[in-house]
Amino acid sequence: MAIENKIKELMEMREKARLGGGEQRIESQHKKGKYTARERIDLLLDEGSFEEFDMFVSHRCIDFGLKGKDFLSDGVVTGYGTIDGRLVYIFSQDFTVFGGSLSEMYAQKICKVMDKAMKVGAPIIGINDSGGARIQEGVKSLGGYADIFQRNIMSSGVIPQISAIFGPCAGGAVYSPALTDFTIMSKGTSYMFVTGPKVVKTVTGETVDEENLGGASVHARKSGVTHFVAEDEQEGILLIRKLLTYLPQNNLEDPPLTSCDDPIDRLEQSLNEIIPEDANKPYDVREVIHAVVDYAEFLEVQRQYSPNIVVGFAKFNGMSVGIVANQPNYLAGVLDSNASRKAARFVRFCDAFNIPIVTLVDVPGFLPGTAQEYGGIIIHGAKLLFAYGEATVPKITIILRKAYGGAYDVMSSKHLRGDINYAWPGAEIAVMGPRGAIEVLHAKELKEISDEQERVNFIVEKEEEYRSKFANPFVAAKYGYIDDVIEPRNTRFRIIRALQMLSTKKDTNPPKKHSNMPL
Repeated sequence: MAIENKIKELMEMREKARLGGGEQRIESQHKKGKYTARERIDLLLDEGSFEEFDMFVSHRCIDFGLKGKDFLSDGVVTGYGTIDGRLVYIFSQDFTVFGGSLSEMYAQKICKVMDKAMKVGAPIIGINDSGGARIQEGVKSLGGYADIFQRNIMSSGVIPQISAIFGPCAGGAVYSPALTDFTIMSKGTSYMFVTGPKVVKTVTGETVDEENLGGASVHARKSGVTHFVAEDEQEGILLIRKLLTYLPQNNLEDPPLTSCDDPIDRLEQSLNEIIPEDANKPYDVREVIHAVVDYAEFLEVQRQYSPNIVVGFAKFNGMSVGIVANQPNYLAGVLDSNASRKAARFVRFCDAFNIPIVTLVDVPGFLPGTAQEYGGIIIHGAKLLFAYGEATVPKITIILRKAYGGAYDVMSSKHLRGDINYAWPGAEIAVMGPRGAIEVLHAKELKEISDEQERVNFIVEKEEEYRSKFANPFVAAKYGYIDDVIEPRNTRFRIIRALQMLSTKKDTNPPKKHSNMPL
């Protein structure tokens, strides 16, 4: 009989823990269009797979009226489960308990699952919905944040780290998601900022609301802090599940190989006609991507941020790849500071987790002007250069149209240990475009021509001469900088064959504590 009473007590405590801050606060959460911490876990993980840790943990603070105000789980739900049968660790912050504020014990719970994820070698997913540090605990809560940050840093490049922001994330709380690999925000219900609107008003005099200071659209378009924006939490959770299909469990494993019946040798006739005859006319590089990848499926990362470069995940014959592509549809695909940083971080992620990189090049160069120079375009461009040069994963590059100046070097050229470098027949590889080159090479002759029509004819003639001598792929192919000039419609087949050939590639960098990349 005694054991039955103990079991009954256990069940009652479990039920109490599952209620978090109570029915009223759960109802308030639902009214805001938000799920509770446990509801989010149930939606994310395979049904029945969640195993919870530390359900009965509570805080140890007795100051500022907290004595006797204990909630089991203490504002965060932690444990492990599976997504599509693959192990993941998870923590989900519970806004119904003290506004999800972080305490000493709360931090210890998160650190415990992060340590287990590292030991086992499995992804860690954090669902953030917190008002920040628990003020009543003072330095203990601040120390708890730092303990989490240290684990984010140690986990970087070892296991995938994904952060979902499904509510407030303010103050010190923002740095953990910023240290992880991917951040997802939901429209209308999530925001991130170091200091809130009231502090901003006091210190700077600016009047701004939470949405315009740190909402999903701000971080998607302006800061680049978030990688994905979901319409709601349900879509955000589906995005996490989709993202994981491209990623390995850890840095010692390869990404999952999936079955594929999309023909390897599928010819895409549209690619033979996608490049406009006028070299200055744009086209959407996403059409090229969709045409060559499996089932036209492409998971774009940071879609709204610096759209002159496109990055994301796709599969070729079931093999995961990261794709980096200049976007002629926006700023002619030019490289600027933001595009360079965006692509560099993506390349480094792929390299850390053994994901081959396919680069589609159509770049007229780096964006000129004082704004870019003052903003450090040299340093930011060097980040992308460094990322490609450091990467040891298979690197396949296709030059679609333009590859001018230093941007040719930076975009995974043969000189940065590119493994396979192809070009389409109309590709132009040169120090600069024909018009600019003529103005430099024939400046003296142009100065002497007074008749406007004669001047135009001279420029056209010299441009054609320049193109035949320099701005075509066969000059680069002559020196082995291009491995082959390929027919556009055959691009999918050539990429897949190259990936298969490179599947056992081994490359190393010199022994070092770590590199000192330009930051």
